[in-house]
Amino acid sequence: MDNFMTSRQGWQKDISAGITVGVVAVPLAMAFAIASGVGPVYGLYTAIIAGILVSLFGGSTFQIAGPTGAFIPIVSGVMLAHGYEGLLVTTFLAGILLFLMSVLRVGRLIRFMPRAVTIGFTAGIAVVIFVDQLDELFGISFQKAPHFHENLLKLVTSLHEASLWPVFIAAIGFLTLWLVPKLPVKLPLLLMAMLVPTFVSLVIPGEVATIGSAYGGIPSGLPEFDWLVIDLDLIATLMPSAFAIAFLGALESLLSGAVADGMAGTKMNPDKELFGQGLANVVVPFFGGIPATGAIARTATNIQAGAVSRRSGVIHGLTVLLAVLVLAPLASYVPLAALAPILMRVAWNMSERHHVFEMLKHRSAESLVLLITLGLTVFVDLVVAVEVGVICALALFAKRMADTIDVREQTERYVTRDGQVVFSVEGPLFFGAIEMFEHVLHHIHDEPDVFIFNFHRCPVIDVTAVEEIRRVVRELKAADRRVVFAHLSAPVRQTLAHYGVLDDVDTFETTQEAVDAS
Repeated sequence: MDNFMTSRQGWQKDISAGITVGVVAVPLAMAFAIASGVGPVYGLYTAIIAGILVSLFGGSTFQIAGPTGAFIPIVSGVMLAHGYEGLLVTTFLAGILLFLMSVLRVGRLIRFMPRAVTIGFTAGIAVVIFVDQLDELFGISFQKAPHFHENLLKLVTSLHEASLWPVFIAAIGFLTLWLVPKLPVKLPLLLMAMLVPTFVSLVIPGEVATIGSAYGGIPSGLPEFDWLVIDLDLIATLMPSAFAIAFLGALESLLSGAVADGMAGTKMNPDKELFGQGLANVVVPFFGGIPATGAIARTATNIQAGAVSRRSGVIHGLTVLLAVLVLAPLASYVPLAALAPILMRVAWNMSERHHVFEMLKHRSAESLVLLITLGLTVFVDLVVAVEVGVICALALFAKRMADTIDVREQTERYVTRDGQVVFSVEGPLFFGAIEMFEHVLHHIHDEPDVFIFNFHRCPVIDVTAVEEIRRVVRELKAADRRVVFAHLSAPVRQTLAHYGVLDDVDTFETTQEAVDAS
């Protein structure tokens, strides 16, 4: 494989794949930037720099990085609250956090995010992106607010200002997205969805906002380095948004890398991938770029186009750079309404609608976690949604684990003498199951003089359960009862011994030995 990758054929495949995914990235980079509230050129700069850095230093062979739709609600929120300079600093802080994740080796841990939570916030982000394009589609202009419901209300109350021409241009875009895949000739779908409506708007002039009229011309030079202006007093305010960007970037890049591994048979290094993502987000703000992460659709396109090495990702970045140097002046003519169908398609594809409907159909507790996460993502923000969603998922898990735990009397299973009672402790003992021992104390005033606890089916124990066991032992001894433990696993024995519970308790290897010796 290594020889093949260094061969002429390997170079040809990487060049072809890199150009293909670069062509796909150009309209997306501009669309994501505009939807985030920044100039389209900064989306292109992000695709160039992040695409090259992540390909060179990331942990996935075929990862394609750049701006993605998932960041739009967070980035637009930062832009509204703190402006463009605040966004640059937030992106830089997110890169530092990604570096820390890499150093702390949390790449493998973040993939254990509850599925209901990831589906919930992904679907919520898709809803926000989709609805956020309606003003451009209808040609309505209003000052964007920080929250979804405020923008939705403004949109509804401004519908009387809608213009037919932007709707017509957007319709051409939707028609292009539908027709191009049906053609016998393979064409770059998203690029065509931008070019065809633009051509129609030029041939049939009408009143419609364009990239040029809204953001001015796109400079056709190289990205310029500029120092960040970091206000130390503002850092604490920006940290929640930086954390959200870092968390979402880490999750999306690792998911994208996992998809690439499944498609190409490679094996990603998750912590190295977080290092590459961190490096990209530390560097791009110095060139005016916005947050970047691994893009699942572009990564899949890279593999499907025949990429054989990391070179394809670098070539993708150089292709976007070439587009900036050569075609930047032409981008000014692109109608904003032409970008709305592209972003709506992105939102539709990332909505996880099949998984949402499948999970809701079962009407399980996970369905409730999904709805809570989705609702908070749409109407509050991503950080709160993830925090609450994870807490709900953990509470659900704890409840289910607690339902599997039991402390039951099983004296009849052993050859016991009068005055002996045997209890079997089954399942991991933790804070959610401390009431399991309550019924044991009901036997204090009965005949038994010896209480034997069989821990054979108890693999682990936490501090809360240790305190509950200590209380039970204390009350039994206060009533002049003897307490014996049997079949302690190594982790349980070590924990109980560490907290001194075994100091006044006899222990035996097996339950029958405990019965015979007591």
